[in-house]
Amino acid sequence: MTMWEKFEFEKRIRKILKRTKYYQKDHHFKRPFLTAYQIAIAYANKYPEDFKKINKPIGGKDVGKRNTLAQYIAGELSRRMKAGKLPDIEGGFISNDNLSEISFQKGKIISSLTCTPYDLSIFRLKEKKVVFI
Repeated sequence: MTMWEKFEFEKRIRKILKRTKYYQKDHHFKRPFLTAYQIAIAYANKYPEDFKKINKPIGGKDVGKRNTLAQYIAGELSRRMKAGKLPDIEGGFISNDNLSEISFQKGKIISSLTCTPYDLSIFRLKEKKVVFI
């Protein structure tokens, strides 16, 4: 059994994406995107026992590790989306152009990707299309 399966990442990430607060539900942009950091933080908060067992830091600029929960989540989502295994989730990037810092949890976690050649990945649930017959 893979870590992805053992810790129910797919099911839990869908719940996190589904429960994301958004206040302009009638806006044409629809549901907001979450960064991998935001998903990792929500996962750690909602499933603290499993987060401890996973034994990966959430991530960030000064963590000093390349193997973080945010990186794992972004990589797995990307691979599974590319393979067509997550048709209800879409991804994208936030450009690093003119961006100096993005922080999470009131500045406790600072993205390690700003000011690098790597853009920050973002994810959201796709809106369900209504088909009229």
